[in-house]
Amino acid sequence: MITAPDAFEAVFDAHYEEIRRYLGRRVGLDVAEDLAAETFLIAFDQREAFDPSFGEIRPWLYGIATNLIGRHRRTEVRRYRALARTGPPPDDGLHDRVIDRLAAEVTVGRLAKALTKLSAGERDVVLLVAYGGLDYAGVAAALRVAEGTVASRLSRARTKLRAALGVEV
Repeated sequence: MITAPDAFEAVFDAHYEEIRRYLGRRVGLDVAEDLAAETFLIAFDQREAFDPSFGEIRPWLYGIATNLIGRHRRTEVRRYRALARTGPPPDDGLHDRVIDRLAAEVTVGRLAKALTKLSAGERDVVLLVAYGGLDYAGVAAALRVAEGTVASRLSRARTKLRAALGVEV
């Protein structure tokens, strides 16, 4: 049980970095640290309300983080629109060849623009799967929706993303 502060410390140690990375991908690194801290503050304050029979702790934390992102949704959409205009941040040394960089700029820009066209629910599902690595059950637990809702949102999002990116099935 995570009600004891010592037990919650283990939860923090095990999941903080993963949640911070997820938030960084969604809202940028400048905001991620604050939102990650707020995620764990909320989780700590609500730790007695956590029901392990509902699911695992990891999706619960992703759910809190995603709800906090909801408060920052306008910033997120503006960030994706900016990425669509400017491309990815400057090369961080991962790409040695200019051609890789140019391809990445085009792809990131198109993908970012396509993400702005999704509904908030569709975007949450796509990014929880892509960035959080959650399965349908994990996403359902994080968003507190049925797995069927996750499946339908993901299906609609994939269709929209394929159309926006010009990918044929």
